[in-house]
Amino acid sequence: MCVYPQHWGFPALTEPSASPAAGLGIFEVRRDASGCSMLAPLQTGAARFSSYLLSRARKVLGSHLFSPCGVPEFCSISTRKLAAHGFGASMAAMVSFPPQRYHYFLVLDFEATCDKPQIHPQEIIEFPILKLNGRTMEIESTFHMYVQPVVHPQLTPFCTELTGIIQAMVDGQPSLQQVLERVDEWMAKEGLLDPNVKSIFVTCGDWDLKVMLPGQCQYLGLPVADYFKQWINLKKAYSFAMGCWPKNGLLDMNKGLSLQHIGRPHSGIDDCKNIANIMKTLAYRGFIFKQTSKPF
Repeated sequence: MCVYPQHWGFPALTEPSASPAAGLGIFEVRRDASGCSMLAPLQTGAARFSSYLLSRARKVLGSHLFSPCGVPEFCSISTRKLAAHGFGASMAAMVSFPPQRYHYFLVLDFEATCDKPQIHPQEIIEFPILKLNGRTMEIESTFHMYVQPVVHPQLTPFCTELTGIIQAMVDGQPSLQQVLERVDEWMAKEGLLDPNVKSIFVTCGDWDLKVMLPGQCQYLGLPVADYFKQWINLKKAYSFAMGCWPKNGLLDMNKGLSLQHIGRPHSGIDDCKNIANIMKTLAYRGFIFKQTSKPF
């Protein structure tokens, strides 16, 4: 069972059909000295809300402002009342969340050659990166390439079934060395190599940047760029935010946040989209992402 924060964020910003990621509350429920619940504006980061909107919300909610201490029920009733009075669009425009420590998050999820039993060495065959704006948590740019494996150039049936990557998708594609050169060019074009721009990679687990990339680069005699040497493990971030470990990775995180899974599991680019969606939802709930990897 997940352990939720003591302060329940008020969820009623958009209509019920809106995405959960869009439902960050600009109010929170606070308890007075007598233990009863009351409505108060959030004052985090750049979120400063006008007294006019707050007074309108209080008029709409009326008696629900001071309710018994069943906070979730209070939120549900108040959500419907605010939505019915047209607060969705007007207040969603004012939504904000605590500023992140990074200007950009670089969401990455490799797919690699595999079989049962496992083949060695494994080689990266899909190399996707999403550039996520740390202020809006929206995707601004995408890098996506397939990679030609050289040690085991023929994909196994198990690998194709797992990842959805067929032989024709990797045949004739650039080598890992060439793809890494293009990553560097993309990073430069996107302004991510500017020392004044703070960015960090985000992966679902530590395997991608702790094991897979450095292991293959060592095997091929290739250097590993410094920007690949620090990252955020989304599983750890989720566990800090929600109080439980996502044993089944993205599937558990989507379920825990009531999000629909995007695309097919074990597609690198689809997994990146799921990671980005989970990050956006957590950020809108007030979570601030921090580096989880240890320095190399």
